[in-house]
Amino acid sequence: MQLIDGKATAAAIKEQIAQEVAQIVAAGGKQPHLVAVLVGHDGGSETYVKNKVLACEKCGFKSTLIRFEEDVTEEELLQCVDKLNKDADVDGFIVQLPLPKHIDEQKITMAIDYRKDVDGFHPVNVGRMSLGMPSFISATPLGILTLLQHYQIETSGKKCVILGRSNIVGKPMAQLMMQKQYGDATVTVCHSHSKNLKEECREADIIIAAIGKPDFVTADMVKPGAVVIDVGTTRVPDVTRKSGFRLNGDVKFDEVAEKCSFITPVPGGVGPMTICSLMKNTLAAGKKEIYD
Repeated sequence: MQLIDGKATAAAIKEQIAQEVAQIVAAGGKQPHLVAVLVGHDGGSETYVKNKVLACEKCGFKSTLIRFEEDVTEEELLQCVDKLNKDADVDGFIVQLPLPKHIDEQKITMAIDYRKDVDGFHPVNVGRMSLGMPSFISATPLGILTLLQHYQIETSGKKCVILGRSNIVGKPMAQLMMQKQYGDATVTVCHSHSKNLKEECREADIIIAAIGKPDFVTADMVKPGAVVIDVGTTRVPDVTRKSGFRLNGDVKFDEVAEKCSFITPVPGGVGPMTICSLMKNTLAAGKKEIYD
């Protein structure tokens, strides 16, 4: 069994990005600028945005954090999005999800200029991605693809089972894994209502678990030699930790790891690659690689 080290892979990629940015700036080019909009004080979102700001520093980007309190109106948030759309210095920006219940997330996502949508959530980017056209690919699926390529894991013609059908991970992951230029795999998407779920998983060469249920994937669901990618990050209580919780994946790591050829840990697997992918998208936005 080989552990897929997302932390080390992400660090190496950020180093490459930093070198490229230094060359761009030295040649008189513009420093890429990423803006994060954070509403409220959700613990997970706070941590995630803090890590994004640190990643920007590592990559040599300019980064700006815009904060709003929980009671911000939808109109105020839409005005902020409009301002960022029109700001020529801003190459890409993200509005950190989830948003408070009184704000329509879809409305906010739709308002973002797709050419600055480095999260890859806008319907234009989702549509282009599904057609195999150049686009900003949402960060977690792009991170998983990068890990598979980095570890030279064969995906072409393999049977890939994706657990979960979310718009952020499950659906785009399925699209990418079946596309010829990316995964070129035979893809099955399973979810909480799927019948014969264990049997489907047992036939898989690659399992991508993004179902949001801690320890959902057990050893009896995995065939020997399979590749297991764990996207789950659920906070579970843990009195031994200072924070009072630990991050738990969707895979029962200790018993599944023994059967795998490759497996990602939680934390330190897919998580660091998600932020790294956002950096890749921001660099592409800064260079106008996808949209002129």
